[in-house]
Amino acid sequence: MHRKLLVAGFAAAALVLAGCSSDSGGDAATETAAEETVAEEAAEEPMEEEVVEEEAAAAVTTDDSNCAAPENYCIGLVTDTGKVDDKSFNQAAWDGTQLAAEKVGGFAKFIETTDPKDYANNIGQFAAANYDTIVTVGFLMAEATIAAAAEYPEIDFVGVDQFQGETIPNLTGLVFNEDRAGYAAGYLAGLMTQTNKVGAVLGTDTVPPVKLFGEGYKVGAEAANPDVEVTLVYHEPNNAFNDPEWGAAESRKQLDQGADVIFAAGGNTGNGGLIEIAKDPGAGTSVFCIGVDIDQYFTVPQAAPCLLTSAEKKLVEGTEELVLLSYDGAFPGGNFFGPTGLAPYHDTEAAVPADVQAQVAEVLAGLQDGSIDTGGLALLEN
Repeated sequence: MHRKLLVAGFAAAALVLAGCSSDSGGDAATETAAEETVAEEAAEEPMEEEVVEEEAAAAVTTDDSNCAAPENYCIGLVTDTGKVDDKSFNQAAWDGTQLAAEKVGGFAKFIETTDPKDYANNIGQFAAANYDTIVTVGFLMAEATIAAAAEYPEIDFVGVDQFQGETIPNLTGLVFNEDRAGYAAGYLAGLMTQTNKVGAVLGTDTVPPVKLFGEGYKVGAEAANPDVEVTLVYHEPNNAFNDPEWGAAESRKQLDQGADVIFAAGGNTGNGGLIEIAKDPGAGTSVFCIGVDIDQYFTVPQAAPCLLTSAEKKLVEGTEELVLLSYDGAFPGGNFFGPTGLAPYHDTEAAVPADVQAQVAEVLAGLQDGSIDTGGLALLEN
């Protein structure tokens, strides 16, 4: 049951019981019998609030004018400085939020952040409107999200890519083992390279998930091919995820230096890199690219000619699941680890030899069962 309706049901039941026991002049045995009758009838018939819930689930809440009402469920999402349609992590989190809203008949709305100074204010807009669940996207929003969770304990917060060092009941960090996805992508790159040079164009290494992707990629490539040379380039912190021109220029530079497989990871910055690589005459035959976060074959179709795969963290599924747990009153708090993996090869499958596909499948299985150790959080110290 929707947690607000559950609370409303408890309150209604308390009022009924209080009314039954308020007449101090009545006979005790008669009052007990009356309470038993009420309990029996309640067991036989659904509570009024449950009926309301069924009706509410059938019709989607169309706005946030009355989010405080028990029958309404409102979900807000605050992006990082990238756009909500960034074809990467902001978009994936928003897709998951919308899927959850559709399942429960709720209302979902987003606010795009243009300046990091606005994080707290943007979160506060949803809190002031009595939203039930607020999703904040990105490691850089962690501090503002923790502060908001303390200020609004009645609201559940989902912090995407925000590892929680201390458990707060109404705040859950949706986190991933990015090093595993990066390792698998790097292993594939190490097997596919013909020049023994592979590269990566990344967002800022001040964001742990980005660095885990990059360093995991490097370790995986070296595990697959001891002769490989791996070049990792990180953007400066400012505007790290919305600079496609930089991503394109750095990818072109690595191509010119002989890299034939390049991992582009960093929102719109990475997207710029993918699109540049796809323009190369050797795209799909002698030059390849690897996307990130979600299957970018669908979100950045311009990259399809060169796209080997995408190092995925299942942001859509993870966000949807946590929002639904919030709706059900089963929000976990602390950290919630979402799944990772590699997207299908799609148009480049014919270029990937069968033995390479088999070796990558074995690596993915080893990462899943723990028999392959990437080095984990120690990679952040590199």
